[in-house]
Amino acid sequence: MIVVAIETSTPRTSVAIASDREVIGSVSIAGRARQESVTPALQQLLGWTGVRLGQVGGIVAGIGPGLFTGLRVGVQTAKTLAQVLTVPILGITSLDALAFSFRHSHKPIVAMIDGRRGEVFYAIYRSLPGGVVRGHDYTVATPDHLCAELETIPGDVLAVGDGAILYREQLEELGSRVEIASPIRAHPEAAALAELAIPRFLREEFDRLHEVTPLYLRRSDAEIAWDRRDRSLGA
Repeated sequence: MIVVAIETSTPRTSVAIASDREVIGSVSIAGRARQESVTPALQQLLGWTGVRLGQVGGIVAGIGPGLFTGLRVGVQTAKTLAQVLTVPILGITSLDALAFSFRHSHKPIVAMIDGRRGEVFYAIYRSLPGGVVRGHDYTVATPDHLCAELETIPGDVLAVGDGAILYREQLEELGSRVEIASPIRAHPEAAALAELAIPRFLREEFDRLHEVTPLYLRRSDAEIAWDRRDRSLGA
């Protein structure tokens, strides 16, 4: 089985093509044009790998949490592809993909995505054979709130993601028990999404198209601005 995975939750967009045997190819794009680069990147990747769209048997989208505009673009592109190709689709959270890339760690993993506004999206995981398991709901909070939670966890912790890089100083205040992963793997990768999705595709555990929606966790800046406008008009 061959799947296409699209991940757009952070400032680094990635697209991957994978089978149940291997990751056939992947590409990452950073910069302002990344959101418009999903379709061209997929076309280029198909050319590089020699895979034809007709061979694709499933689409997987990273649904966040993450940046609003990027998520909308990525999820909608994935849904459009699934409709055009008439293939099943899965939505997998970007935090799960980020933690999965560190599944061989013997420490609890706190996956952190920069949420802007001085906040992070995060979840805490532990490794188990073949993957990771999440310990609680996906959360948006300040770094101070997260650090207070980490203080309650016994033993060492591995902090991963661009949120961990951005708020390194706050995490380092917890001492040597918190290890911060390398910036090289600071973003969720489409290849990890594909690895997580393929076993579910093989078991035919598909999502309905309308169920694949971005996981925002909070309101957008535009929604907040409209609320403020309405309150000022009503004053």
